[in-house]
Amino acid sequence: MSKAFLIALDQGTTSSRAIVFTPQGRLSASAAFEFTQHYPKPGWVEHEPQDLVDTTVRSLQEAVKKAGITPDQIAAIGITNQRETTLIWDRKTGQPIYNAIVWQCRRTAAIIERIKQDGLAALIKDRTGLLPDAYFSASKIRWMLQETGTQLRAEAGELCFGTVDSYLAWHLVKGRPHVTDATNAARTMLFNLKTQDWDEDLLRLFNIPRAMLPRIVNTAEHIGELDEHILGAPVPVAALAGDQHAALFGQGCFQTGDVKNTYGTGCFMLMNTGDTPVSNDKGLLSTMAWRIKDRPVFALEGSVFVGGAAVQWLRDELGIITSAAQSEALASQVADTNGVYFVPAFTGLGAPHWDMYARGTLVGISRGAKAAHIARAALESIAYQSNDLLSLMTDCLGHAPDALRVDGGATANDLLMQMQADISGIKVLRPQVVETTALGAALLAGIGVGMFENEQAAASNWQLEKEFSPNWDLLTRQNRKRCWNNAVKTALFEAKLRKESEACS
Repeated sequence: MSKAFLIALDQGTTSSRAIVFTPQGRLSASAAFEFTQHYPKPGWVEHEPQDLVDTTVRSLQEAVKKAGITPDQIAAIGITNQRETTLIWDRKTGQPIYNAIVWQCRRTAAIIERIKQDGLAALIKDRTGLLPDAYFSASKIRWMLQETGTQLRAEAGELCFGTVDSYLAWHLVKGRPHVTDATNAARTMLFNLKTQDWDEDLLRLFNIPRAMLPRIVNTAEHIGELDEHILGAPVPVAALAGDQHAALFGQGCFQTGDVKNTYGTGCFMLMNTGDTPVSNDKGLLSTMAWRIKDRPVFALEGSVFVGGAAVQWLRDELGIITSAAQSEALASQVADTNGVYFVPAFTGLGAPHWDMYARGTLVGISRGAKAAHIARAALESIAYQSNDLLSLMTDCLGHAPDALRVDGGATANDLLMQMQADISGIKVLRPQVVETTALGAALLAGIGVGMFENEQAAASNWQLEKEFSPNWDLLTRQNRKRCWNNAVKTALFEAKLRKESEACS
């Protein structure tokens, strides 16, 4: 029987999913199970490690059952995961020493502030491409070793550190390989982009023993066989990739300058920068795209703090819609925003402004402004913020991309996608398979077992569902961007006044 199917295990922040793909990259079946989030203190976020394993196994078994296939029809499995989330476990027993500290958790902010005050931010950025932040794994490891009193055990090699990909590989693959791939390693704040290895200076800085770190493997690489008790027979596990990197691959962004944007609660934009890390001073992150056959490919990454969350605000706080899907119909009732601009800086502004004091701002409201104008302004704000990132990446690379490939739940909104094309002045391409993170992991696994010779062979599985072409002329685009930039300046000015008021109180 032909080994034709590929499976992606997509372990996310709130649920674990398994998706079965046909050889043509079509979705055959899927299953997902949510798990409990733990918030022991304000700003702290944890997961029970066993929940990650159990829900992943259950989703895999259920998806295979739904697809009506047997293990001998599965060519390979790829694992993709929430990034940065940190686990430490006993090398002999596999028992965790603490709950998983989730990427969202801010408990280690004080550690990062000390790093910044000591003037070490430039070192970290030069080595890792990252800005020092509690978001990444390094400070989480330091906190966990310190709070559990296990530093000596780590130094003796008795403990294993890993991100979620590493933890799943250890628990699901025969022989318990202690591995991670280059994309996940790049999100620890310990990985040197240039040497493609753990950085000894950063390990000393955070007092993290090298003995506890996983071996770094290629993103597409056969790391072992799935433990046969899970499906009844062994199956090759042949890819590990952080979720955003898998999405970049699943979108077929294989050429320098290719770019994708994922629209969720926030937005994540990654641009392929080829075989060289691209540095910048605008707050974009330089990171891995993937590493295949020991050849690293790099990317620029930027994020929008509030994307789909702006639509949730219309629903939950303003009450002008009852579901996110209604935003398109409401916004379509008017031809434009009637001069209204909305800067959804609920938690500050990211690149290129980086002002954590900024707050949500509505400008241009006249007596004629109504709910439809505000809804349209909210949708436009997602596109304007994404375009700000795209403009930064274009400046760093030196030329604009031919198109923006999009994925995520909000891409179902045709009006938003058309807005993005109009504002950015480039084509927006929505694929038939919007589950691009899972598709990327599956295609990488296909490369890992030799089903596809290279990226280009895998790219044939990407298929266009709809193309959105820009309708605005250059003058309209320039005028609208100027108005958006003025709205952002208003939000930044208000933030400056508020900071001054706090200083005087």
